[in-house]
Amino acid sequence: MADKKEDASPQPVRRRNEQVGTVVKAKMAKTVVVAVERLVRHGLYRKTIKRTSTFMAHDDKGAKQGDVVRIVETRPLSKMKRWRVEEIIGKNARAVEDPAAVAG
Repeated sequence: MADKKEDASPQPVRRRNEQVGTVVKAKMAKTVVVAVERLVRHGLYRKTIKRTSTFMAHDDKGAKQGDVVRIVETRPLSKMKRWRVEEIIGKNARAVEDPAAVAG
């Protein structure tokens, strides 16, 4: 029996599913809830409807409520988390850093 060499060709790297959305909840430790909007055409009336999906994502970047983030699909991290925050695209412009300075 001769030694059979298996194909050592590396498997192609799969592109992970990515979504861009807005953080709607950031009260948990290292977890944020991200709302992703998409446009769908109504089957009968042909009107474009806005649909929103929410995903729980693992957050090591420190995203706050209102931030625009890019999330990527990953292995299951918990019962509800299957996404990870890849980057924070835009900070929330309406967030107030020091409420005492505004009350002034």
